[in-house]
Amino acid sequence: MNLCFLWHMHQPDYRNKAGIMQMPWVFLHAIKDYYDMPWMLSLYPQMKATFNITPPLIQQLELYYEEPARYDKFLSLWLTDPQRLEEKERAWLIKICKSSQYDTMVQGLTRYEELYYHEHLNNQELRDLEVLFLLSWCGVYLKRHNKLVAKLIEKQRDYQEEDKKNLLEELSTFVASIFDFYRELHEKGQISLSTTPLNHPILPLLIDMQNGVRANPHTEIPKNHLSLYDDAKLQVQRARELFKKRFHFLPEGFWPAEGAVDPKSVELLYGCGVRWIATDEEILFKSLNSTSKENLYHSYSYKNMCMVFRDKALSDFIGFEYRQQKGIDAANHFIHELQKRESTDPKSSVFVILDGENAWEFFTNNGFDFFDPLYKKLTDLEWCSTKTMDEIAALEHKELQNLGVGSWIHGALNTWVGHPEKTRAWELLYNTKREFEHHKSKLEAQTLEEIQKHFLAAECSDWFWWYGDDHYSEFGAEFDMLFRSHLIDIYDLMQITAPSDIFIPIIKDVSTQNFHSKPQSDISPDINGRHDSFFEWIGCGVIDESKLFSTMDRDRGVIKSILYGKDSSKLYFAFKSRKEEYTTPQKLRILIDPLEIDTELSLQNQKVMLGDCELVLYVDYWIEMSLDISTIANETLSLRFELCSDTEVLQTLPGFGHLSIDLVRDYSSNWFV
Repeated sequence: MNLCFLWHMHQPDYRNKAGIMQMPWVFLHAIKDYYDMPWMLSLYPQMKATFNITPPLIQQLELYYEEPARYDKFLSLWLTDPQRLEEKERAWLIKICKSSQYDTMVQGLTRYEELYYHEHLNNQELRDLEVLFLLSWCGVYLKRHNKLVAKLIEKQRDYQEEDKKNLLEELSTFVASIFDFYRELHEKGQISLSTTPLNHPILPLLIDMQNGVRANPHTEIPKNHLSLYDDAKLQVQRARELFKKRFHFLPEGFWPAEGAVDPKSVELLYGCGVRWIATDEEILFKSLNSTSKENLYHSYSYKNMCMVFRDKALSDFIGFEYRQQKGIDAANHFIHELQKRESTDPKSSVFVILDGENAWEFFTNNGFDFFDPLYKKLTDLEWCSTKTMDEIAALEHKELQNLGVGSWIHGALNTWVGHPEKTRAWELLYNTKREFEHHKSKLEAQTLEEIQKHFLAAECSDWFWWYGDDHYSEFGAEFDMLFRSHLIDIYDLMQITAPSDIFIPIIKDVSTQNFHSKPQSDISPDINGRHDSFFEWIGCGVIDESKLFSTMDRDRGVIKSILYGKDSSKLYFAFKSRKEEYTTPQKLRILIDPLEIDTELSLQNQKVMLGDCELVLYVDYWIEMSLDISTIANETLSLRFELCSDTEVLQTLPGFGHLSIDLVRDYSSNWFV
């Protein structure tokens, strides 16, 4: 059996027209993921994998090599003495510094835990928060091998401006070594490198917006849409040129942004010199008009292009499920699933393809506790050999006569077209393009080139991802502003007045509603499985499961939201969904730490004892429960729930991991009338 990992490393272009990055995620993932991922692989020289490095990541990462604060809004403020910050700057800085995942990145840094929930910070507290934030983003390699990082983690508090300056210099030097490390592993043959069209656009939609309907007939597409084929071709050509400039060779393969393909985009890629691409299993099933998994475990040739299709289950296990398990248990499960595929066809090729950066902040130890035993086990297997995608492309392939249209998300393109907000973004783009066509003959070559750069940047898939209500980011307003600023800059370069509606934010309140509102007061609702009164849950915490997975997409399950809260003697929970959807799950598993409670209950009305605590469970329109905490000495509890059928886990709640509840929290300061 051949096993191929393809790790997709991507960030959108966060630069404004002055070249200043408005968000710090390139730098943060650089010190945590972009080095850690190939480094963990390099510990096992027999292991092989493919890393897909996108052009915006290359362009922006290189800006951090010498003067990181010069090109990054956040780092320039971070490096400023807190006493010199304006209030607006201070508030934005604190917002970023409190964005680390609490369970896996904040916990363990005791001073960070202390400051994380402070509403107001003095200058020394803010300085401590700033340093601890960057330290929380440092990956396993830095924490183990960098003396300054280890020293500052041990210090924990009372950091000085000199500490900040030294840390940023150290991290900048580290970031400058990342791409050289990739090239070194490539030259050894341990990894292959691929890329993506320049600004991560959805090629099928650029080429023909009707592809949105072809992928899903129910999709509403913008009226009076344009074909941006020439832009699509430039996106591919310039990506290859940029990649060659950085790594000194042309890439053989591409991961089309979001795995989005159609026949014309594949023809375009092949014509530009691309010899292999990867996409999702749903596209293969569409192409063959068959959902047989036996067809999945092969490489294919479509009009001379080598194509491979991701194993959705295995990829999603890593991306979404294994974060909830111990690393060794997750590694064993992966091997078990792999062996099931090998037993069906020993000559099969399995393709595991997923985001290479965002998932690990939800794993303990940045994923190392999972990858280390996994790579060791894979190295020891006699029946499985890991290969790079370049090696797979050199083998023989099955012929594929037809190619379906879609992406890795449900085999459709709805994530980037269909919602009114997404439509509005496309309309603004098309209108700007039409205006440009009327004025381009009067513009100089340099101006035309600057305008082209802004058009290509505005076509990035990420902007359309955040529009609509299918994904949530607390920085949605910033993403919206970045998208529209590219179009505004085009009008400025043409020296004509931009239309007023381009200054109006596209994102509405519903898109930026936080997915986790914490409790504001004690509650004491009746537990009967029904929503008897609006008032009984006033002041409760709310977790909106429909907006949780902001960095990836997945089937979210039957529970749409969780209400929770407490009074002096009980914890209360309500799982909201439509009543008919409860016919699927039959069981509820409850895990509570540090009480070491792990129990599975049938989904029916009942009272049970969990240790010394009585739990009351009712199932009707809602799933409701109460847990007696009067005998619990602990100040905090960590809870997780699993809705199960007889054979599998259907949904893990909350979707972000364990829910930590402060049992001694006093809400009196939040009282209202």
